[in-house]
Parts: sequence; structure tokens; C-alpha cells
Amino acid sequence: MQPEVSIVIVSMNKPEFLFPCLDGIRKHTNVTYETLVVAYRFTQDNLTELRERYPWVTVIESNGLRGFAENNNLALRQAQGRYCFIVNDDTLMNMPVIDRLVEDMERLPENAAVVSPKIIFPDGKVQTCGRGPWTAFKYVRHYLHLVDETKKTLWTMQEGLFQTYTLNGACFLARTAIFRECGWFDETYTFTPEDIALGMLLNKRGYSVYTDADIEITHISNATASSLEAAIKPTRVRGSLILYSSLRNLDSPQDTDGISWTTYMALGCFIWCYEALRGIKYMFCDCSGRSEKSRRNKIMRDTAANVRASIFTGKSTKEIFTEYYNAIKGV
Repeated sequence: MQPEVSIVIVSMNKPEFLFPCLDGIRKHTNVTYETLVVAYRFTQDNLTELRERYPWVTVIESNGLRGFAENNNLALRQAQGRYCFIVNDDTLMNMPVIDRLVEDMERLPENAAVVSPKIIFPDGKVQTCGRGPWTAFKYVRHYLHLVDETKKTLWTMQEGLFQTYTLNGACFLARTAIFRECGWFDETYTFTPEDIALGMLLNKRGYSVYTDADIEITHISNATASSLEAAIKPTRVRGSLILYSSLRNLDSPQDTDGISWTTYMALGCFIWCYEALRGIKYMFCDCSGRSEKSRRNKIMRDTAANVRASIFTGKSTKEIFTEYYNAIKGV
């Protein structure tokens, strides 16, 4: 029997997040569903515990170096449900999120491809409640921390069920057939902005995206400095430069096809200069790594250098991530 929903979760060896997430799904979901967990670089002990505690979960082992899009696609290609529910492992449900999103989708027009809940932080602050269109100029403002998606606009922070433009990859429900038609997540983007790219592609193809402000899910979202930031941020920047330089010729898989090189060079020069200033700043900071503050300074200094080196390159986002990940791990 075909399940109504295929739930897809990618977890990077974080059972302390994953297990409460699964518990919330089990407690609050009544529609028929299958659960596909991509166990990314799990230890054998954690794999064993996952299978023993949650026998109803289909575990997909992922041990190679993969990003968010590629890992999700491992599960999505196996999805059998009419809908796909993508959710981060560091989320918590306190209401029947999936059931209510399915109810929304059933009463929306057939061209409705995605519906999302309001995503909040543990302190109750809103992370996203709808997302508007993104442009190259908006990306520049975002890079300068001048974009606030929690202000009420035509596309954000409305009441009830409303049409928005793009989506947040932390949690959304999609019609499987439309998601498949778009090629799932575009693996051009290893660590963001694959969610924004998907939403914009859906709009370009005549589909619509919705948010229900009355449905909430909590996103824990760890904000501490990670040693992997020096591998993740240059990957994220390269992907963003590709997307925001390709908006007039957006497709999937995007790769570097359709790029406006004038736009790319302008954005790239801005970010290179910004990161150069950051690099100069950290030249005068303690980066010895002997304290937590100096460890963070070193991460930020190395990150700035790696971003600059990744802007004007022919490497893919995955090649960039692999190179810096291996350097950090000493491979």
C-alpha cells in the first residue's frame, strides 16, 4: 500500500537530535507514512542503536563525502509517498505538523508544489514564515547581515495559509511528482542555497509555494563555530554565486550553465574584498588555538582565506568542500 507521505531526514551522526525528532513524528503523525533516514557518517554503535530503537525507520547509510542536497536525494529517489516531507534532524514537533500540511495540500490548487510550516527557534523567535524572491542585490545585503526575513511583507509573516515565493529546506512538504519533475534537490549546491534554488525553479515552471503560519515546528539550529566552517562556507559562497548569477537562465541541474559572468564577477569581487578585510582583522587576533576564543579566531581566519580562494575557480561546490574537508581532517 502506498504511504501518503515519505518522511526524509538527513542526520550527520547526531542521535541526540535525531531520536527526539523521530519520537515527535511518531507521536504526532496519523497519516500513513514511511520514514527514510540518511545516516551520514554514523558510527557503528549509533547505527545499531538507531535500528534497534526505531525498527519502523528505513536506514540509508551514507559514508562518502556528501552535502545536504546529495544526501537528501539518496532517500528521495526511494520515496514511495504521494508527498515528501523534508525535515532537519534538529527539529521538534509539538503538534501534528505533517497531518496538517497534508490537509493544506489537499485543499490547495493542483499547481501548489510545496507547503511549509512556520519555523521557530526554541526561544519562540521566528526563523522563517515564508520567503520572498532572492536576487543578486538581496544576496549582497544578506552577506552584510542586512536582510531580515521576519518582517511582514507580501511573501512573509502573513496569517494562516498564504502564498509565498521560495522555501526553507529545514522543513517542507512537497508533491512527490512535481519534486521528481524538478530533479529533486539540485546537487550543484552542496551546502545551500539548494532550497532557495528549488523554490525559484518551481515558480519559473508555473508552480506555487505556500506557508501555513498556524503550523509551527521548532528548529534547534546549532549556531556555534564549527571547525568545518572553513570547508562549508566557501562551498556555500560558491553555490550562492552560481545561483544569483544564473537567475535569468535558472534550470536544474544548474552547474555553471546560464551564468551571467558580469554578475558573477561583480558579486565575486565584492565578496573577495569583504573577506580580505576579514582576513586582515584576524591577522591582529590571537589565532593560536590555545583558548576557545583563539580557536574560533583561527577558524574564521582560515574560512576567510578559503572563501577568497574559492570564488574565481572552476571547481564544483563538492570539489571545494572535499578539498577543504580533507585538509581539516588531515587526509
